[in-house]
Amino acid sequence: MTKIPLRILAVVTLWAGAMALGGATAVAQTQSAPTITTVRSCAERPAPGFAACKALLRTDSAARSFSPLAPSGLSPANLRSAYKLPSSGGGGLTVAIVDAYDDPKAESDLATYRSTFGIPACTTANGCFKKVNQNGAASPLPAGNTGWAEEISLDLDMVSAVCPQCHILLVEASSASIAALGASVNTAVRLGAIAVSNSYGGAEFSTETSADTYYNHPGVAVTVSSGDSGYGVEYPAASRYVTAVGGTHLTTSSTARGWAETAWSGAGSGCSRYEGKPTWQHDTGCTRRTVADVSAVADPATGVAVYDTYGVGGWLVFGGTSVSAPIIAGVYALAGRPAAGSVPASLAYSHTGSLFDVTSGSNGSCGGSYLCTAKAGYDGPTGLGTPNGLGAF
Repeated sequence: MTKIPLRILAVVTLWAGAMALGGATAVAQTQSAPTITTVRSCAERPAPGFAACKALLRTDSAARSFSPLAPSGLSPANLRSAYKLPSSGGGGLTVAIVDAYDDPKAESDLATYRSTFGIPACTTANGCFKKVNQNGAASPLPAGNTGWAEEISLDLDMVSAVCPQCHILLVEASSASIAALGASVNTAVRLGAIAVSNSYGGAEFSTETSADTYYNHPGVAVTVSSGDSGYGVEYPAASRYVTAVGGTHLTTSSTARGWAETAWSGAGSGCSRYEGKPTWQHDTGCTRRTVADVSAVADPATGVAVYDTYGVGGWLVFGGTSVSAPIIAGVYALAGRPAAGSVPASLAYSHTGSLFDVTSGSNGSCGGSYLCTAKAGYDGPTGLGTPNGLGAF
């Protein structure tokens, strides 16, 4: 087993989050200004040309409930309710998860998550689940890594929560380099994935447009986490070929929707330094690519339930845009196979009425502009908004 990546402990005081209690039928409950603690599953600042996973594990006692019958965190039912998603759809379509290193417990942990929440089994034996290396072979798999395994469990569980009937392909890169992760994206598409979730990122670099070939797959929805360090842009979220997914704080409310969202302070956003502006983006604050496109829940204070036993204790609560990227990949799959040659990232821009517009909250200081402040219409932290059914995907 490789060394566990450096973990950076953060103590954050945040306004109350939705914390679902009681398993599959859980309903999020509002708490009053708890102090929560989180730890990054991967190093915050990877070396140039490398990426870090974007999973944030809650470590405070309020988030730790290891009873298999009552995991803490938002449940699949909560997510489907918040985003008005059907419980069926995507049958036979494959959503790929691309991460670095191996999670030896991936399939068994996924089985526990799905059975706990009443989701049909997704296994190698029944043809629903497949795990391969970055070349597409079942072996040899990369070395195990507990930090990236947390990311893998989170990603697998979120796709399962949103698209229970989808097949899942886990592609494990040999390292956390953009080259290895990008090669894994190519493998995922070659093996038939119609959506590929990427919950990782690193600093932009001057030659990043040459790496865009890994993410340029017409007819395939490629989602990427926007980042967890607040205002600022990361790669590959900056790529003009991907759906960059920002993050929100999601709570129950007395509105007709039953839920309310604000921009999460940790979500990445802003203007790319190097990527050209996609033709479907029309905001005027960036001459180049603007991040993000759409969003979903990501605040650890309103985190999701995840089951992982590779080096940790079972039921956990996670946040980060590692949550939102696989959620959106699952939503794309629920909506059906993208048209051949299409650019799925552009769809939301012509279907804004099928999104919940997030209009409050910020992720940093940018003079109050939309690049770091949620406003009516498009803004950086939340993009065009969060799913309101499938119409935007």
